[in-house]
Amino acid sequence: MGEHEENGADGEPGRGPVKSAERTVRILQALAQPPYVLSVAQLQERTGYPRSSLHALLRTLVDLRWIEPPAGPTGGYGIGSQALLTGTAYLDRDPALPFALAAVEAVRDETRCTTHVARLDPTGNVVYLATREAPDAHRAHSRVGRFLPAYATALGKALLAERSAGELDALLPGADLPPLTPDTVPDRPSLDAELDEVRRRGWAVERGQNLPGTVCVGVRVEYRIPATDALSCSLPADLATDAEVERVAGVLVRAAGRLATDLREAGIR
Repeated sequence: MGEHEENGADGEPGRGPVKSAERTVRILQALAQPPYVLSVAQLQERTGYPRSSLHALLRTLVDLRWIEPPAGPTGGYGIGSQALLTGTAYLDRDPALPFALAAVEAVRDETRCTTHVARLDPTGNVVYLATREAPDAHRAHSRVGRFLPAYATALGKALLAERSAGELDALLPGADLPPLTPDTVPDRPSLDAELDEVRRRGWAVERGQNLPGTVCVGVRVEYRIPATDALSCSLPADLATDAEVERVAGVLVRAAGRLATDLREAGIR
């Protein structure tokens, strides 16, 4: 075996994940989740890696600026600047994003709601690509780069509604759906009933399923088959009357249609 080769999970070179690479990614994934700062003991608990291997990986990641070291004796490791640079490269290379940003800003201005664009990931999550806060938002809280389960978001439901039963089984294995809040849809039969309603109505809505006190409306953007991207608006639950939700949904449907047309005419698939 060459000096740069490493056995995969099955013990054969070139087959399966490379152990050190997989461990590095798992550390970064752990630090990308709340509380975003973890001690060595917490990282060992989350990853299960031997302490000696974990220390060596952490030193390398610190040297390469992928993570930042503890600020003091009681501090923990956190994501570093190199991870931010790499993450923004995903957005910078996406030809659809400038069109989507224009649509998000137009929807925000018309609805006066916080507006998002997100993409369905093969893991069954949606990743937020852009957010524009409502004009009267008390606190800016961008979700860009965050992953949320598709089943708990209006964005995700709008996209899941276009999938077949087999595709849904692959994205959402298991009958139970881990809750984010007490109102999160609990299982596949309940989700399937919601998706039937999305198909009938043409847009999705969720009430407090991923953030208490918030209602979200989502519409998929049909420039790919099946659709991968969706637009959504978030509004406080006390303002989300049926009439207001339908008004916001109408704005989103029109915007998603215009965005899909613009992307197809630009040759973006």
